[in-house]
Amino acid sequence: MKKKIYLFLLTFAVVQTGFPQLPPIFGDRFNSVAETDSLSRVYIAPQRIVWTSGNDTRVKNPTVLLQPGNGQATMAKSEFCILNSSETEKAAILLDYGCELHGGLQLVMGSGNNSRPSLVRIRFGESIGEANSQTLNTGGKIGFATDDHAKRDIVIEIPRDGVIEIGNTGFRFVRIDLLEDNRIVALREARAILRFRDIPYIGSFRSSDKRLDSIWMTAAYTVHLNMQEYLWDGIKRDRLIWLGDMHPEVMSISRVFGANPVVPQSLDMACSQYPLPSWMNGMSAYSLWYLIIHKEWYYHHGDIAFLRKHRDYIAGLITLVTSKIDENGDETFGSKFLDWPSSPNHLGVEAGYRALLVWALKDATELCSILDLPNSAKQCKEGIERINRKIKYPNGLKQAAALMSIAGLIDAGKACDEYVSVGGAKGFSTFYGYYMLEAQALAGQYQEALDIIRRYWGGMLDMGATTFWEDFNLDWTENATRLDEWPVKGKKDIHGDFGDYCYLGYRHSLCHGWASGPAAWLSEHVLGVRIVEPGCKIIRIDPHLGDLEWVEGSFPTPYGAVKISHRKRPDGKVDTQVNAPKQIKVIR
Repeated sequence: MKKKIYLFLLTFAVVQTGFPQLPPIFGDRFNSVAETDSLSRVYIAPQRIVWTSGNDTRVKNPTVLLQPGNGQATMAKSEFCILNSSETEKAAILLDYGCELHGGLQLVMGSGNNSRPSLVRIRFGESIGEANSQTLNTGGKIGFATDDHAKRDIVIEIPRDGVIEIGNTGFRFVRIDLLEDNRIVALREARAILRFRDIPYIGSFRSSDKRLDSIWMTAAYTVHLNMQEYLWDGIKRDRLIWLGDMHPEVMSISRVFGANPVVPQSLDMACSQYPLPSWMNGMSAYSLWYLIIHKEWYYHHGDIAFLRKHRDYIAGLITLVTSKIDENGDETFGSKFLDWPSSPNHLGVEAGYRALLVWALKDATELCSILDLPNSAKQCKEGIERINRKIKYPNGLKQAAALMSIAGLIDAGKACDEYVSVGGAKGFSTFYGYYMLEAQALAGQYQEALDIIRRYWGGMLDMGATTFWEDFNLDWTENATRLDEWPVKGKKDIHGDFGDYCYLGYRHSLCHGWASGPAAWLSEHVLGVRIVEPGCKIIRIDPHLGDLEWVEGSFPTPYGAVKISHRKRPDGKVDTQVNAPKQIKVIR
């Protein structure tokens, strides 16, 4: 399985970081402060030399860097990549590691003609354009890449001999520039360091459409990279716990990796960072997502101990939320946020927010039943009744219509026919696109959803993506260069020339966990696994193949993976085979 998962990691060596106990010389001095690194490291040689400065006199033997390497400096004579700067021209090289990564760069040096360390500039980029860009910190204009969440533009002295490791960010490309005149640097290796959770892909999805398969795997890998010590939203920017953004991530994690401690650890951390009466991340909508996430996590994994751990916070949050809804159905939550692309449509955001409120209180009612919180359940039901006294409408906003159908405020068929499915992928976003797909599933529009997944998320693949982005608009692709191509005059740069709000230009994150929704959606609606009873004690198999001829895959549960296979017969009916652990009841 791991060979399939890491096909793009063509050359690597795994090194576990940390150790189970400190060497004896430390005694007991550090037991209370030392911590084992829970993540693993993989060293990856570049897959391509994108560009070198000047001619062979500036950069010689660059293909040496494409060899596997071993991370060990040596005094023996061997081949090196030689970077040679003169008084008039500096040496530089741009490397492509073939896939989006989280981590840094390892340089293995060899003796040049230098008697002291050399000053170099290292630029990490999620695209070729970004790796060549300036930053705000170095005089770049607004919209250029920034270093505010993770350093991607670093000036550093590197040793004449030996090994140095640099950086901790999200990237695929690295540019190395010599900054001094008349300097020669000998590079034996320039390997990327992938830092990640070494966990199996328990869930899987394969079908008669390779494009959908690639989308599922790319979505899974996107959320995987964001599973660091805590669950982040982005590995270059937004290296934080964002509760609203977590929901599609949690749905994908459950369907790809099963129960993973990164989710409960992140929820625990969020509660400690935002004690009541604070809102999660300072946004009331994100506290609503906290309730929805708890319900989804418990239903999939059945972890009652973890749910009970949050009992008091859940009860207190319900009291806080319902206190903001008056008898007329008006609410006083203040500023509201769904996702960035919806922000200008204030009336639509209002309608969508109120739908999110109903959805959260419905899920909270179920949590109250499980946790024996009758007074809190009463608050939820009364809050829903009050908010429903004043229904507001989407004002053309697909995000709002999707939430309203999920919350049961409008018929899903009406929501899709009049809003969500109009214009296909137009108006989709990488975050709320998941809920638009969910609305289409509720409306029975599975084929329409499959077509949009292929076009919208597949559109990112067509532009060179190996992970899914913070945002995307199909209009961006017209006359634009791919992220793995050098931007050219007369064409748009798919990374640097687009984006909006907080993600202008190269600040735009090209690996954002909230974009992973297709992995969860395809597993649930096409592979067809729906959870009926908490802890997956009862699941329903209800596939919707659309135009696919066959689908097969696996679905994680607390009892082990359920394996499913669907084959469409000539008459259109589907033959299904299911292999489930004996503790699980399967209904169809």
